[in-house]
Amino acid sequence: MNGYNRKSPSKRRYEGSKYSSTPKKKARASKERIPQPKNTVAMLNELRHGLVYKLESQTGPVHAPLFTISVEVDGQKYIGQGRSKKIARIEAAATALRSFIQFKDGAVLTPLKPACNLDFTSDEHLDNDSNKSAISGDGQKKVPDKGPVMLLYELFNDVHFDCSTVDGAQNNCRFKMTVTVNNNKFDGTGPSKKLAKNAAAKAALASLCNISYSPMMHPQKALPLPLDDKTTSMELPQIHADIIGRLVLEKFMEVIKGQESYSRRKVLAGIVMTENMNFSEAKVISVSTGTKCVSGEHMSINGTVLNDSHAEIVSRRCLMKYLYAQLDLQCNQTTANQSIFVRNQENAQYPYKLKTGVHFHLYINTAPCGDARIFSPHENDSGIDKHPNRKARGQLRTKIESGEGTIPVKSSDGIQTWDGVLEGQRLLTMSCSDKIARWNIVGIQGSLLASIVEPIYLHSIVLGSLLHPEHMYRAVCGRIEKSIQGLPPPYHLNKPRLAQVTSSEPRNQAKAPNFGINWTLGDTEVEVVNSLTGKTVNNQISRITKQMFYRKYGNLMKNLPGINERKLTTDYGQTKAKIKDYQIAKRELFAAFRREDLGNWLKKPQEQDEFALPE
Repeated sequence: MNGYNRKSPSKRRYEGSKYSSTPKKKARASKERIPQPKNTVAMLNELRHGLVYKLESQTGPVHAPLFTISVEVDGQKYIGQGRSKKIARIEAAATALRSFIQFKDGAVLTPLKPACNLDFTSDEHLDNDSNKSAISGDGQKKVPDKGPVMLLYELFNDVHFDCSTVDGAQNNCRFKMTVTVNNNKFDGTGPSKKLAKNAAAKAALASLCNISYSPMMHPQKALPLPLDDKTTSMELPQIHADIIGRLVLEKFMEVIKGQESYSRRKVLAGIVMTENMNFSEAKVISVSTGTKCVSGEHMSINGTVLNDSHAEIVSRRCLMKYLYAQLDLQCNQTTANQSIFVRNQENAQYPYKLKTGVHFHLYINTAPCGDARIFSPHENDSGIDKHPNRKARGQLRTKIESGEGTIPVKSSDGIQTWDGVLEGQRLLTMSCSDKIARWNIVGIQGSLLASIVEPIYLHSIVLGSLLHPEHMYRAVCGRIEKSIQGLPPPYHLNKPRLAQVTSSEPRNQAKAPNFGINWTLGDTEVEVVNSLTGKTVNNQISRITKQMFYRKYGNLMKNLPGINERKLTTDYGQTKAKIKDYQIAKRELFAAFRREDLGNWLKKPQEQDEFALPE
């Protein structure tokens, strides 16, 4: 923009008609306009928040001092000098900016000239209003004040947008925009060309300048997001979130080939694994779709049906299948070093643990059902929960068999009976929000594997749409953080990073299908499950049922090195009950919800777990 004001076409037309009788004046006025200098400190603060400028030295005579000021950006120190502290600070910011951004013509980096009668020794110029405005009152970073397209044009000289493809039905159009910035291409999609263009610009700014327009950046005035000890932000970097979303979507398109009749979906989920946060070599571990639960009449006493076919729950079960396969590699010395697990030398109670640096990231194309989705979509406009004390906030909720949506749990003793369900009582399953909150206490490895490996937690949760930071944080960990206590180490309350992809998923108003698909790394093809029967569409037992996992567990007990108790003389339910620390952590989770008056965790009929391994 080089200091010029970008005017809309309508404004230009208006001015043209107003001054049409004096074209020479208009031409002369435009010639006289000169680019206005831009404060580089303000620009740098827009890109990197919370920077500290340090006065390194002051030299020269009192009447004409020379100041040297430094600023540290991304671990690198940049120096600026000037006849005032303000000019030195602007020069330091300009040096930093030039190190990672290719600017237009240099005009935007013209340092401000000192005003008349300037007191060179005054500290007042170290106060910079733009620095203050970059951080909200509670210390949270703010979304940049300018729109992504305008900011991109301002920062880069070589910016070109192209509308590459348009897909979707006529009443549900989806545009794809590609922006090329200095020979780098970034894609964005949206229901209109404008929104697709914005998404592409956001992706470019996130990748090239680490600027985020994520909902996580909005200041939360009512209840600021708590910060844990390990990080200053609950936000996963935008560029990482976009990679996770793209990888899951691409993997879904890849694995569904040949089964396109089952590509119809409302909710898509997947889990991505990284090592040492290296996203260039990230692996998609699982992909799944689905929104329904099993009908009560199809319950199984042999562990042969999938009770919950919601996509994120299925993806986690696929991850468990992957974890069993990785432990299988440890059964053979020749394959042990290929496993993501290593022998645990520090804690004999858990023979194995994840290799250092292995992280799992959950992607869901929309907010999980239950507490994370109990808000009006229009609340995104303000980013503030206007009714934080409503009784509905934080309540445990259940899905209902064969249907969509959730209802609050009743103040019962939390027991469902087998004969009650068979006589017509609707089978209830805890909501996805509640199950994710449970994973953030007991881990995602499941109760059986908790006897072999240390608890494994999600590093991040990325949503495709409907991320409301306050509701999402409360749902997955915030509602019990004050009341959880007495967890046996290494169990703890996990607080996953949160983010939303720049190209939001469109709202799908179509009726959800009664099937879901699942795929795990290593599978040759997708498995299609009838959500209402809990078995495959060919009426076979799914590969991610309780029975399948119990068989895998029995195999590990026989063959895995370092296991003390190898005999399984009990049924599935009793085997889980013997894994003491896991059960303590689970009971403490239920107690924490009760202490917060959020309801009782509803359990399935216990007959479901009374099956043994086949002889």
